[in-house]
Amino acid sequence: MKLEVIATTVEDAIIAQQHGADRLELVTGMKEGGLTPSYATIKQVVKAVDIPVHVMIRPHSRSFYYNEYDVMTMIEDIEMAKQLGAHGIVLGGLRADNTIDEELLQRFLRHSGDMNVTFHRAFDEARDVYEAIEVLKQYPQITHILTSGGQTSVLQAVAIMKELLIRTQDTTLTILAGSGLSLDTIEDFIRETNIQEVHFGSGVRINNDALTTIDPIKLQQLKRMLEK
Repeated sequence: MKLEVIATTVEDAIIAQQHGADRLELVTGMKEGGLTPSYATIKQVVKAVDIPVHVMIRPHSRSFYYNEYDVMTMIEDIEMAKQLGAHGIVLGGLRADNTIDEELLQRFLRHSGDMNVTFHRAFDEARDVYEAIEVLKQYPQITHILTSGGQTSVLQAVAIMKELLIRTQDTTLTILAGSGLSLDTIEDFIRETNIQEVHFGSGVRINNDALTTIDPIKLQQLKRMLEK
């Protein structure tokens, strides 16, 4: 069982590594769903930890529709993350009809090099998550889909998550479950879905607050649960 934890600072990253995270999603603006962190933050986090760091590539939180100015910014951020030694990037984009923007995705992938690519929760706003899966299957550079099954909380999407796991068997895609998981719900969720990778943000922070630091005790408890 793999555990990805959101980090927003170097301190977050170090605490997460020390107490059980297998991978980091590095962002700023966690309450906005995650935005691209600064150059210096990426550089310092990559230097501070040994576990993989996946950098959010998202220039604003207004929507998942991007104009050419946004796209050029995102391409430069991808290049920056690559040069700084990030293991992966986290991105996505939709067309106005809420289908995956493949032209945009292809442009991004041309710059991603050998970094892993996670398609983020733009997936959950797609008009049909099963249709979106079929599109993303075509791109072997995409290693993960971060999703709550198209629902606000992944706990509301157990059946959908099970179907997504079936549809991604024998592909390059790994379903990464996020949003709504907690120490109280994780064991039942894993038992019901057989998910193999989970993503935690505020659920491992002090008072479950996105603006607080990671709680080492919560993270340790979670890791023990995942290792059962």
